[in-house]
Amino acid sequence: MNRYFKILIFVATCLGVGYFSGIATQSGVNDWFPTLKKPVFNPPSAVFMPVWTTLYVFMGVAAGLVWAEIENKREEVTSALRFFWIQLALNAAWSFLFFMLKNPLLAFIEMIVLWLMIYETWFKFRRINAISGYLFVPYLLWVTFALVLNGSIWWLNK
Repeated sequence: MNRYFKILIFVATCLGVGYFSGIATQSGVNDWFPTLKKPVFNPPSAVFMPVWTTLYVFMGVAAGLVWAEIENKREEVTSALRFFWIQLALNAAWSFLFFMLKNPLLAFIEMIVLWLMIYETWFKFRRINAISGYLFVPYLLWVTFALVLNGSIWWLNK
Protein backbone atom coordinates (compact mmCIF):
# COMPACT_ATOMS: atom_id res chain seq x y z
CA MET A 1 0.00 0.00 0.00
CA ASN A 2 1.50 3.33 -0.97
CA ARG A 3 2.10 6.28 1.33
CA TYR A 4 -0.70 8.44 -0.13
CA PHE A 5 -3.30 5.74 0.41
CA LYS A 6 -2.16 5.36 4.03
CA ILE A 7 -2.52 9.11 4.50
CA LEU A 8 -5.98 9.03 2.90
CA ILE A 9 -7.11 6.23 5.23
CA PHE A 10 -6.02 8.16 8.32
CA VAL A 11 -7.45 11.49 7.13
CA ALA A 12 -10.81 9.84 6.42
CA THR A 13 -10.74 8.10 9.82
CA CYS A 14 -9.94 11.32 11.67
CA LEU A 15 -12.61 13.27 9.80
CA GLY A 16 -15.08 10.47 10.56
CA VAL A 17 -14.28 10.70 14.27
CA GLY A 18 -14.70 14.47 14.02
CA TYR A 19 -18.06 14.06 12.28
CA PHE A 20 -19.43 11.75 14.97
CA SER A 21 -18.03 14.00 17.71
CA GLY A 22 -19.83 16.89 16.05
CA ILE A 23 -23.10 14.98 16.14
CA ALA A 24 -22.58 14.31 19.86
CA THR A 25 -21.88 18.00 20.37
CA GLN A 26 -24.99 19.36 18.63
CA SER A 27 -27.61 18.82 21.33
CA GLY A 28 -25.47 20.45 24.01
CA VAL A 29 -24.42 23.31 21.74
CA ASN A 30 -28.02 24.16 20.94
CA ASP A 31 -29.70 23.93 24.34
CA TRP A 32 -27.17 23.77 27.19
CA PHE A 33 -23.95 25.51 26.14
CA PRO A 34 -25.59 28.92 25.51
CA THR A 35 -26.75 28.99 29.14
CA LEU A 36 -23.22 28.67 30.55
CA LYS A 37 -21.02 31.51 31.73
CA LYS A 38 -17.93 31.66 29.53
CA PRO A 39 -14.59 33.46 29.85
CA VAL A 40 -13.93 36.52 27.72
CA PHE A 41 -11.52 34.52 25.54
CA ASN A 42 -14.20 32.03 24.47
CA PRO A 43 -14.07 32.02 20.64
CA PRO A 44 -17.22 32.43 18.54
CA SER A 45 -18.93 29.13 17.72
CA ALA A 46 -18.10 29.54 14.02
CA VAL A 47 -14.39 29.08 14.81
CA PHE A 48 -14.63 25.50 16.06
CA MET A 49 -15.65 23.60 12.92
CA PRO A 50 -12.92 24.94 10.61
CA VAL A 51 -10.27 24.62 13.32
CA TRP A 52 -11.21 21.04 14.14
CA THR A 53 -11.51 20.07 10.48
CA THR A 54 -8.01 21.39 9.84
CA LEU A 55 -6.64 19.64 12.92
CA TYR A 56 -8.23 16.32 11.94
CA VAL A 57 -6.67 16.58 8.47
CA PHE A 58 -3.26 17.40 10.01
CA MET A 59 -3.60 14.46 12.42
CA GLY A 60 -4.50 12.12 9.58
CA VAL A 61 -1.62 13.22 7.40
CA ALA A 62 0.78 12.90 10.35
CA ALA A 63 -0.42 9.39 11.17
CA GLY A 64 -0.29 8.34 7.51
CA LEU A 65 3.30 9.55 7.20
CA VAL A 66 4.23 7.60 10.33
CA TRP A 67 2.44 4.47 9.07
CA ALA A 68 4.42 4.79 5.81
CA GLU A 69 7.58 4.15 7.87
CA ILE A 70 6.34 0.76 9.18
CA GLU A 71 8.82 -1.25 7.09
CA ASN A 72 11.82 0.72 8.38
CA LYS A 73 10.83 1.23 12.03
CA ARG A 74 8.18 -1.36 12.86
CA GLU A 75 8.43 -1.24 16.65
CA GLU A 76 8.56 2.57 16.85
CA VAL A 77 5.68 3.00 14.39
CA THR A 78 3.52 0.45 16.18
CA SER A 79 4.08 2.18 19.50
CA ALA A 80 3.44 5.64 18.05
CA LEU A 81 0.24 4.55 16.33
CA ARG A 82 -0.97 2.91 19.53
CA PHE A 83 -0.72 6.32 21.25
CA PHE A 84 -2.36 7.92 18.23
CA TRP A 85 -5.42 5.66 18.56
CA ILE A 86 -5.63 6.30 22.30
CA GLN A 87 -5.55 10.07 21.87
CA LEU A 88 -8.09 9.89 19.03
CA ALA A 89 -10.49 7.89 21.22
CA LEU A 90 -10.01 10.37 24.07
CA ASN A 91 -10.57 13.23 21.65
CA ALA A 92 -13.95 11.75 20.69
CA ALA A 93 -14.85 10.95 24.30
CA TRP A 94 -14.43 14.57 25.34
CA SER A 95 -17.42 15.68 23.23
CA PHE A 96 -19.62 13.10 24.89
CA LEU A 97 -18.47 14.03 28.39
CA PHE A 98 -18.79 17.78 27.93
CA PHE A 99 -21.83 18.15 25.67
CA MET A 100 -23.90 14.98 26.10
CA LEU A 101 -23.27 14.39 29.79
CA LYS A 102 -23.01 18.15 30.38
CA ASN A 103 -20.13 17.57 32.77
CA PRO A 104 -17.37 20.18 32.34
CA LEU A 105 -15.38 18.88 35.33
CA LEU A 106 -15.22 15.30 34.07
CA ALA A 107 -14.44 16.59 30.57
CA PHE A 108 -11.65 18.77 32.02
CA ILE A 109 -10.09 15.81 33.85
CA GLU A 110 -10.35 13.69 30.70
CA MET A 111 -8.78 16.47 28.66
CA ILE A 112 -5.72 16.47 30.91
CA VAL A 113 -5.21 12.81 30.01
CA LEU A 114 -5.93 13.63 26.36
CA TRP A 115 -3.28 16.37 26.40
CA LEU A 116 -0.72 13.94 27.83
CA MET A 117 -1.53 11.37 25.13
CA ILE A 118 -1.28 14.02 22.40
CA TYR A 119 2.08 15.11 23.78
CA GLU A 120 3.35 11.52 23.82
CA THR A 121 2.04 10.95 20.29
CA TRP A 122 3.77 14.14 19.12
CA PHE A 123 7.00 13.05 20.82
CA LYS A 124 6.91 9.64 19.12
CA PHE A 125 5.77 10.97 15.74
CA ARG A 126 8.53 13.58 15.48
CA ARG A 127 11.19 10.91 16.07
CA ILE A 128 9.82 8.85 13.17
CA ASN A 129 8.98 11.64 10.72
CA ALA A 130 9.76 15.33 11.34
CA ILE A 131 6.80 16.55 9.26
CA SER A 132 4.44 14.44 11.37
CA GLY A 133 5.81 16.13 14.46
CA TYR A 134 5.25 19.58 12.98
CA LEU A 135 1.70 18.64 11.95
CA PHE A 136 0.88 17.74 15.57
CA VAL A 137 2.03 21.09 17.01
CA PRO A 138 -1.17 23.04 16.11
CA TYR A 139 -3.25 20.24 17.65
CA LEU A 140 -1.21 20.32 20.84
CA LEU A 141 -1.52 24.11 21.02
CA TRP A 142 -5.27 24.08 20.35
CA VAL A 143 -5.92 21.42 22.98
CA THR A 144 -3.81 23.44 25.43
CA PHE A 145 -6.10 26.40 24.75
CA ALA A 146 -9.19 24.16 24.96
CA LEU A 147 -7.97 22.79 28.29
CA VAL A 148 -7.79 26.32 29.73
CA LEU A 149 -11.18 27.14 28.20
CA ASN A 150 -12.80 23.97 29.56
CA GLY A 151 -11.34 24.57 33.02
CA SER A 152 -12.53 28.18 32.96
CA ILE A 153 -16.05 27.19 31.96
CA TRP A 154 -16.16 24.63 34.76
CA TRP A 155 -14.85 27.21 37.26
CA LEU A 156 -17.35 29.89 36.19
CA ASN A 157 -20.30 27.49 36.38
CA LYS A 158 -19.55 25.33 39.42
